[in-house]
Amino acid sequence: MQKAVKNQWSSRWMFILAATGSAVGLGNIWKFPYITGENGGGAFVLVYLLCVALIGIPVMMAEIMLGRRGGGSPINTMRVLAKEAKRHPIWGLLGWMGMLAGIIILSYYSVIAGWTLAYIPLMASDHFHGMDAQAVADTFDAFTGNPWWLLLCHTAIIFLTLMVVAKGVCGLEKAVRFLMPALFLILLILDGYAYSRGAFSQGLDFLFASDFSKLSANSVLIAMGHAFFTLSLGMGAIMVYGAYLPKEVSITQVSITIAAADTLVALLAGIAIFPIVFANGLPADSGPGLIFTTLPLAFSHMAGGAVFGSLFFVLLLFAALTSTISLVEPAVAWLGESKGMSRKNAAILCGIFSWALGLLTVFSFNKLSDVKPLFDKTFFDIFDYLAANILLPLGGLAIAVFAAWSLDHHMRHDELNTQHDWFVCWLFVLRYITPIAIFIIFLHAIGIFA
Repeated sequence: MQKAVKNQWSSRWMFILAATGSAVGLGNIWKFPYITGENGGGAFVLVYLLCVALIGIPVMMAEIMLGRRGGGSPINTMRVLAKEAKRHPIWGLLGWMGMLAGIIILSYYSVIAGWTLAYIPLMASDHFHGMDAQAVADTFDAFTGNPWWLLLCHTAIIFLTLMVVAKGVCGLEKAVRFLMPALFLILLILDGYAYSRGAFSQGLDFLFASDFSKLSANSVLIAMGHAFFTLSLGMGAIMVYGAYLPKEVSITQVSITIAAADTLVALLAGIAIFPIVFANGLPADSGPGLIFTTLPLAFSHMAGGAVFGSLFFVLLLFAALTSTISLVEPAVAWLGESKGMSRKNAAILCGIFSWALGLLTVFSFNKLSDVKPLFDKTFFDIFDYLAANILLPLGGLAIAVFAAWSLDHHMRHDELNTQHDWFVCWLFVLRYITPIAIFIIFLHAIGIFA
């Protein structure tokens, strides 16, 4: 079969760094540590790891496998594979769903990522020193209420993203070769700071002390959902990254490594965050507000807070950029393959579209905050709901079904090239367990099953 993509990762570690960067985002930094502590600590981690094994890793293996087999953008990959497997061309819609989800997510994710960019100089200048909780919250409200500041930061994130993507696999490798090691280094520095300045044992207890009484059916649903969403599955990013993966690299090994690295980042973030929060007597249940209201207040009351606070927001910026890069890659790859566009022009076109669509998110926090065109939701809420609750779960479900039931046996076995027992186990889980689990995630996400 003729491969559409010529470039390849220089090594399996470059692929692991890139895919882990795609998975690691702002949600890892605040959400996983928080939901872990609120749902039984170590007990929740065990449930989560089981969900990763039954949902995350099988789908990731399937998505990488499809990408490497098809060798192109998600749209063209699914067209080629459907034809090869003698299946209906409608499977090509799976690629369109993934590309659409990536562009929609980038349009609003770049706005939120822009907040982290704005907070770096605020923290470095010790702007929050002496403020109380209300003053810190007012600063955040004033920032999001100013459309011109949000627009500037949104534009900067899109520009930084496109600078990397326009250079192809070479640009992706250069970016992740710097960003991912730097991210881990900053995390370790912040963990050391938390150990010396925060309520370290209390933070560890919050994260790791097993309390099975806090586990509930809802805890399992939360674990299932996070195991799926945290690995950037169902939006084509992992599929197109898989298209650049050399044939000799083990899909099973890299999938397990990526899932482990993603979980490690989330736990290291929790070890850094919660001792600092508890040391200042602040609430740990602030959700997203933990980043932009609670933590700036905590750092402002600690020795060296300006330095380490700004370092924390640099960490968030790096995590955001490794994700935004992967969000736009499927669309850029498709424009290059199908429309003959250069990487630079394709990146610019995708960037302009995402930037323009992102204006609705920018204004959702200020000028259009009262405009709720659908289901009493702002434009930002609509985009987030459509992508996260509908497109991604349905995309992941379709990937599982196509890989497990539509591909010929020799196609699957040829790409995975793993031990027979592992292959049989993976195929069984992907056929009979993973689709049901993802469908439950979908029903839970849209509020039907709770």
